[in-house]
Amino acid sequence: MPPKVLGDVVRELREQRGLTQAQLAERAQIALSYVTLIEAKQHARLSPQILQRIARALGVPLKQLQEIET
Repeated sequence: MPPKVLGDVVRELREQRGLTQAQLAERAQIALSYVTLIEAKQHARLSPQILQRIARALGVPLKQLQEIET
């Protein structure tokens, strides 16, 4: 089984919480287009600030996303 990538995990967590990409973007205070790129796995390495915003918006510990990102 291939390892999960950040985009897949963000999408799974978002869907589990019943959020649209637009709602996640609003909660994380990032652009909708950026959420789309993250989930499509077409992003560069995320800054710690953006990763923190996404983790907070999804209600997960930052460490959970950092472990996938590295």
